[in-house]
Amino acid sequence: MISCREVMERLWDYLDGELPPEATLQFADHISACKRCFPQYQFEFAYLEALARQRQRLPGPSDALVQRLRAILST
Repeated sequence: MISCREVMERLWDYLDGELPPEATLQFADHISACKRCFPQYQFEFAYLEALARQRQRLPGPSDALVQRLRAILST
């Protein structure tokens, strides 16, 4: 079983789907059973959902800005 500390350190990796399948299952099992980690998971998950809803309402960056940033990052 994984520890609460490991869950808290890698919670964003779990939420972003960046963990290997076995670790994902371990995290899901831990979070569903842990009264300490589950509220933090709920909070972070709700935050990501709210962020996604907000991004749908706002226009994305202009093409000119994207091109400027790409030019800066490629140097």
